[in-house]
Amino acid sequence: MRLLAESTPVKRNNVRILFYGQSITEQGWTRLVTEDLKARFPHANLVVENLALAGYASQLLSRTVETDVVPFQPDLLIFHVYGAHDKYEDILRMVRERTTAEILQQNDHVTKTEHLTEEMDPAKVPIQSGNWDSFMNHNWLPALSRKYGTAFCDQRAIWKQYLADNRLEPKALLRDNVHLNAHGEYLMAECVKAYLRYDPKLGPSPAEGWVSAGQPVRHGDSLKLEFEGTAVEVPIQGASNLTAEKLRIDGQPVAEIPSLRGFTRALAWPGGKWKGPVKWPAIAPIRSQAPLLLEDWTLEVKRADAEEDPKKMKFTFTLTGSKTGPDGSGRSDQRFVSNSGRVVIEPESWGIPYALMLANVKPVPETLTIKWKAEPRYLEKVGLQMISDVHGPSWVWLVQGLPNQKHTLEITQDAGSIEEIRVHRPPLSPAK
Repeated sequence: MRLLAESTPVKRNNVRILFYGQSITEQGWTRLVTEDLKARFPHANLVVENLALAGYASQLLSRTVETDVVPFQPDLLIFHVYGAHDKYEDILRMVRERTTAEILQQNDHVTKTEHLTEEMDPAKVPIQSGNWDSFMNHNWLPALSRKYGTAFCDQRAIWKQYLADNRLEPKALLRDNVHLNAHGEYLMAECVKAYLRYDPKLGPSPAEGWVSAGQPVRHGDSLKLEFEGTAVEVPIQGASNLTAEKLRIDGQPVAEIPSLRGFTRALAWPGGKWKGPVKWPAIAPIRSQAPLLLEDWTLEVKRADAEEDPKKMKFTFTLTGSKTGPDGSGRSDQRFVSNSGRVVIEPESWGIPYALMLANVKPVPETLTIKWKAEPRYLEKVGLQMISDVHGPSWVWLVQGLPNQKHTLEITQDAGSIEEIRVHRPPLSPAK
C-alpha cells in the first residue's frame, strides 16, 4: 500500500497483485477491487492477474503454487480457498518460502443462517469438535494468519453485521448455496477494499525488510552485487540492453543454473470441437530430477481402459521434448521418470478427468494432448512486450528462484544505466 500511495507521475511504482483461490475468487468482486485501486492510485503501475481455479480446493491448489504464484512473484496476494486445513497451511508456507508477497488472507463469507449464531471462541472449536466452519474461521485460519504474518480479512464478521443491519438472510447475497450474486460481489469487494488502506502512522510493515536496495560495485560498464535472497529486479529502462549472456550468479551464467528454470501449467488439448486448451492442470505437479532445458513438452495420451468412473480411469502416454526429443512412455497408474530425468510424474499427480469435467468436456476423449513449457526464471532479453499495458517506468526480473542464501550477481556489460536494484529475500526458507 505504501508503494501505491507514494506513486507519482514522476515515480510510478510497480505493484504486482495476484488473486488466487477457487470459483469465489473468479467472480466479479475482484474486478471491482482492481478498478477501485486504479482509480485511487492512478500513478501506480498496477499489474493484476487472477489465476484462480474453480473447483480447486486446497488439496489441489497446493499443487499449483509452483507454476502460478512463484513465477508471478506478487507484491500482494489476495487469497481464499476452501479445503483441507493442512494443505491450506502448505500454500501459505510455500508463498512465504518462495516470494516476498504480502498476503491478504480472506476467511469464508456467510452462506447459512446457522452461521449467524455459530460458536466463535477458538478454544471451543478445535478440529475434534466436528464443527468445521467454526474451526476453520475462528480457530485455524486466524492462527495461520498469526503464524505467517498475513493481514486477516475478517469478511465473515462484516458479512454478519451487514446482514443484521439490513435485515437480510444469507441467501439474499447468493445465486446458489455458496456463489455470490451481484449484491454479494459488491459486499465482498467492499470488505477487501476496506483492508487496502495506507496509514503511515502504523509504521513500516514487516515486508519492508524483505525487499531491499542492492549496493553494487561498479567497474566501468560492469556491475557486481553481493546479496542474500532469491531474486533481483531492476528498472526496465536500465536493463534495455541486457541479455542472459551478460548475467552471472555465483560465477555461473544464469542460463546454466537449474533452479532458474521451471514448468508452466500442464494443460490438456482435447482436440475435436475443442480448439484450445483446458485451463485446469491435467497433471500437477510435474517434477524433474535432471537439469531442465528451455523447451516445450508434449504428452500424447490414450485411454488405457473402458472405465467410466473418472477416479479409476487410466491412461498411457508417450513424452517428447522439443529439444530433448522422444523421452519415454508410461502409464498414469505408475511412477514415471523420463529417459532424460527431466520429467517426473507421480501417479497421484494425474487429473485429466477432473480437469475436463470442470471445463465441461464430455466424454473423456480416447486420445488427447497435454502441453507445457520449461521456462526461464531469468531475463532472456528485454522487449517491448514486457511492458504490456503498464504505463511509465517498469521493473524487470534479472533472476528469480535462487536458493535463499548469499549470492553474487555479475553483469558483465551494459550495466552503466542501471541506477536501482531491488533484492528479494523471502522471510522463510524451505526445510532441508
